[in-house]
Amino acid sequence: MISDSDLVFMRMALKEARKGIGTTSPNPCVGAVIVKGDRVIAKGFHKRAGEPHAEIHALRKAGKLAKGATIYVTLEPCNHTGRTPPCTHALVAAGIKRVVVGMKDPNPLVHGSGLRFLADQKIDVVSGVLSEECSRINRPFIKHITTSMPWVVMKAGLSLDGRITYRKGTQGGITGPQSLRKVHQLRNIFDAIMVGIGTILIDDPSLTTRLHTGRGRDPIRVILDSRLRIPVSAKVLHLDSKAPTWIFCGPDSDPKKKAKLVGMGAFVHTVEMDALGGVDVRQVLSVLGSQGITSLLVEGGAAIHGSMLRRRLVDHAYLFYAPIFAGEEGIAVVKGLSAATKEDAIHLEKIHCKRFGEDLMIEGDFSYSSL
Repeated sequence: MISDSDLVFMRMALKEARKGIGTTSPNPCVGAVIVKGDRVIAKGFHKRAGEPHAEIHALRKAGKLAKGATIYVTLEPCNHTGRTPPCTHALVAAGIKRVVVGMKDPNPLVHGSGLRFLADQKIDVVSGVLSEECSRINRPFIKHITTSMPWVVMKAGLSLDGRITYRKGTQGGITGPQSLRKVHQLRNIFDAIMVGIGTILIDDPSLTTRLHTGRGRDPIRVILDSRLRIPVSAKVLHLDSKAPTWIFCGPDSDPKKKAKLVGMGAFVHTVEMDALGGVDVRQVLSVLGSQGITSLLVEGGAAIHGSMLRRRLVDHAYLFYAPIFAGEEGIAVVKGLSAATKEDAIHLEKIHCKRFGEDLMIEGDFSYSSL
């Protein structure tokens, strides 16, 4: 039986879990709250992979008060030994009498086994409390653990007429400073950021995270460059950053240029080409997933966005619209994609809108059901 207080305390656990967004990959974000009577006696969240899970942090804070208490945890407690011991055993040892869980763990090593173990120990177990909210904060983990592919998000700054530049081959910002700050907040929570070689040649971006606090975490920089046209002077090859630069090229790329880039510290991956002459983006995602990358922010350009959407590889979007018209000489946000009717078009659903200065951000999940 789920009570109103169960919902209240699970929301507290969700608040704890959100503290770990961007730092726990490839692990999920998890929050825990221990309650005795109607009093919260301890809270905890998973901070990063390899460190104690949320339940352990909360149990350590609760101490002996955990005996006979209820714990609210956003994700099913693990029942196997990985980098850390099983949380289910720690809950039993602490004398927890009731466990309220937000969602089952999709990890095949766990999925339901933690709940069954706790029930076998005569602990009252309730699951599925605010499950949708608990799932939403862990979309990268869920997709990666079930498909071995990263959760892919499209980001673009564009005009009202759908242009990301004013002229072909030229620089020039479309959106304002408030949108840019939001973009850097996004970079801070993603494992990797991806652009095509066109973006490198035109903009020469650093693809780093710059927050006003100065404590931003750089994502891995992923460059799609089928013929290794990247200049050795490109900013992404000369950064004081803990995150590496990965370049994906085609099998016919110049081996001398590849060796040069590797010598400069870049990681160069060779993948197959697609029918249109670009690198196979599905294979790129497969490589990223195999390396434990659970979330990928795709910042363009138009050909990359089109290639990803044609293959139904994008899960979510952040589109920042500036209140301007760039005109017909600008580059459209997507290249190589068309639809004959509204029914044939790719849709965004679960739409959320927010203002950033003069700009309007539209956020949503991609739906390919009509295709």
